[in-house]
Amino acid sequence: MIASRLSVEDGADLYARASLPELGELAFAQRREMHPDGVVTYVIDRNINYTNVCVTGCTFCAFFRFPHETGGYVLPEATIHQKIRETLDIGGTGILIQGGLNPKLGLQYYVDLFSGIREAFPAIHIHGLSAEEIFFIAKISKKSFEEILRTLQSAGLRTLPGGGAEILVEDLRKEVNRSQCGVEDWFEIHRTAHRLGIRSTCTQVIGFEESVEDRLAHLERLRALQEETGGFTAFITWTYQPTGTRRGGRSVGATEYLKHLALCRIFLDNVPHIQSSWPTQGEKIGQLALFFGADDMGSVMIEENVVAAAGTIHTTTEKRLRELIAEAGFIPKKRTHLYEHIE
Repeated sequence: MIASRLSVEDGADLYARASLPELGELAFAQRREMHPDGVVTYVIDRNINYTNVCVTGCTFCAFFRFPHETGGYVLPEATIHQKIRETLDIGGTGILIQGGLNPKLGLQYYVDLFSGIREAFPAIHIHGLSAEEIFFIAKISKKSFEEILRTLQSAGLRTLPGGGAEILVEDLRKEVNRSQCGVEDWFEIHRTAHRLGIRSTCTQVIGFEESVEDRLAHLERLRALQEETGGFTAFITWTYQPTGTRRGGRSVGATEYLKHLALCRIFLDNVPHIQSSWPTQGEKIGQLALFFGADDMGSVMIEENVVAAAGTIHTTTEKRLRELIAEAGFIPKKRTHLYEHIE
């Protein structure tokens, strides 16, 4: 185990000098100390991308359509409700609802959407809207982050996903993310959500030609906010998928992903759960991630459109996810979005 909390400089030095197996061993020891029961969790939910229309035009995204382009959509309420019924029918407990920054959708759209879902499906957990979306809704509504979050919470929003973080280093963020939601905005939205009792996940995407120090600076800010609020339930890191994007470039390989994942588990010593990114890495690397710090396999992913638009199409079933966990020597447990064990 690491004797004391790592600084950015310590983390960069460890990453440079430690081999992949050595980092994995340290991360697994940290994971075992935090979760000695040998349980690996997963959730059954569905990603519902209610719109792909977006004014931002981030170069790393292959999913969006500008408002003037063909191929843009807003899902009808009946379609969203049908997707939720299908999710409940196979034992799902929640939905992750995210979309583009669509200027035609104001605050009332989301209030009606969430309250309609809550009324029709009171058992479903609404895990929805990235900080990017909250920022945009606040901007076009001319309201504060707190006003937006309170209103959405009253309508049925339960937890906030960590999407829209990408890389939380201002200069790099401006280069890869065209949104006006800056680093400080992202943190203030999550800080406000936590204060209101809305817990959230936190994320990081690697592969934008950022340095290890950049990655660690991002993690340091997450760790500091968690120290302040305790509101993060889990951390998820995945790799930039370049296919079909305007940015192009290379895709980070499995070795780099696993080494980074291990460093994240060691560094984020106050974030309780780390997810494996099998949707971008495939099921075998996703399984191997359980020995590099991950204690959660994330979602069965009934539906996913954003990463899939960039050419990543890994899918699985609950049965297969449980098999992967058990084959690795762990105990599979279905969970909620708040990491409560269901079985």
